[in-house]
Order: sequence, then C-alpha cells, then structure tokens
Amino acid sequence: MKESPKNRNKKKAGSYPYASVLFSIFLALIVFGLFGLLLLHTQKLTSIIRENIEVQVYLNKHITENERTKIGKTLALKDFTAKKENQALVTLIPKEEAAEKFIKETGEDFTEFLGENPLRDTYTIKIASEFQTKEKLNIIEKEISAINGVYEVSYVENLVESIQKNLAKIGLVLIGLLIILLTTVVILINNTIKLALFSQRFLIRSMQLIGSTDRFIRKPFLMRSLGHGLLAGLLASLALFGILQYANHKVADLKKLQDLYEILILFGGLIVLGAFISFISTFRAVKKYLKLSLDELY
Repeated sequence: MKESPKNRNKKKAGSYPYASVLFSIFLALIVFGLFGLLLLHTQKLTSIIRENIEVQVYLNKHITENERTKIGKTLALKDFTAKKENQALVTLIPKEEAAEKFIKETGEDFTEFLGENPLRDTYTIKIASEFQTKEKLNIIEKEISAINGVYEVSYVENLVESIQKNLAKIGLVLIGLLIILLTTVVILINNTIKLALFSQRFLIRSMQLIGSTDRFIRKPFLMRSLGHGLLAGLLASLALFGILQYANHKVADLKKLQDLYEILILFGGLIVLGAFISFISTFRAVKKYLKLSLDELY
C-alpha cells in the first residue's frame, strides 16, 4: 500500500511543523525591533539635546563693528565651537534685535523711561559634544572671557551638569536592557527550534543507520531554518514599519527623531539576526541529536 503524500511529508528531513517556529522568531524579533526603535529615537533625542547646549557671550557696550566682527571670527575658529556642514554654529544677536524681541514679548518699551537700550550685543555659541562637561565649560568660559571686547560669558551650569548625568544614566540602562533582551531572544528562538526538531530525532537516527553523513543530514534542516529566519525577519520589519507609520500619525513631530537610513539598517539587522540565530540554533540542535544514543532518544 502506498503512503499518502501527507505521510511522506512528515518523514521528509527538515519538514517539521514550522508555523510555531516562524511565529516565535517573528515575535522575538518584533520585541527586539521595538527596543531598537526606542534606542534610535533616544539617540536622536540625545543628539538634539546636546546640540542645544550653548554659551552666551555678551560684548562691551559701544564696541565697534570691526571689533564685533573680529570677536565673531575668533569664536568660530575655536575647537569647542560646534560645526554643521563645515559652518561654525555662532550666532550674533544685535542689541537692537534683542530689544525688539523683549518689547514684543513683554509689551513694555524700557527705552522710553531709561532713555537708552541697556542690552548688549550677544554671540550665542553651540558647544561641540566632546566639550560638554562641567570642567571643560569652565575652561571655555575663562578662555572666552580673556578675549578683548568680551564683557561676560554665561551658560546654565546646573542644567549642563544635570543633562550629562541623566544622559549617562539613560545610556547605561538602555545598554543593560539591550543585553538582557538579546539574551532572551536568543534563548527563546533556540528553545523553540530545539523543541520543533525533537519530533525529527528518529528520522535523523534512521538516516544515520542507512549511511548518511552528518553533513548530508544537517543540510535540509539548516536550509529550512535559514529560510524561516529570513522570512520571520522580513515579516517583523514590515510589522514594525506599520507600527512606526501609525505612531507618526498619532504623535506630532515624531518624524523629527527618525533617520530613514538608520531605520533601514535596523530592519536589515533584524532579518540577518533572525536568519543567524535560527541557523545556529538548528545547527546545535541537529548536532545534539546526531550524537545521542538510541536509549537517549527515547
């Protein structure tokens, strides 16, 4: 009597029920991917916060135009001044502009009862990230104060110190969570594949008894596991893309924290990670069953 196609499929090497394996890998990669997106958004937010750490340089009153320009050029050439597209992030706020802004915000014209504009021309300098420590900012303050024509240098010292401490704490927490999550994902996928291959242990032994080499036995299992990992990674990436689009629709300005190139790298990493863990887990599981004795198989 001939075997039905269904029975033949059950006995085919590597044809273990893959739905549960695929779902487990997909679920694990979704969780890992969500954390990856959180990490990317946090990194971008951290970068924005760092870019907004600045120092105000107040100039002497009655300073000449040439002196003011010279001070601006000097500040632009300093190593601690942040650069963007090779342009120094130094901004001049003339005292007239500052007065107009103050009057517009408060509705009071102080020049009417003072008789003059008491404000000063001010340079605002964005500070490069490697100089954003309390000690280095103190050195920067003294260096700028020594420039001829500078009246005062100001920055929010407590705010800078608080930002640095909080960013350091957040970084340590995220790294710790990343390690824990990656370990959990690997264990989950590994155990799922090991359980799925448990049903194939007697088939592996049968192939050994007819003279099949270990390499020949492993090949179909490894090829299928590689395909399952790639498919799970692709499905997880598509699901995460949908979640991201929904979040962008619901949360205003969330797109400002996103870099398409970095997100594509994350999705590509998920596909590679799914395939790699699936492949290695299958290799280890098959290797284990190849070494078991008949008694141990039962």
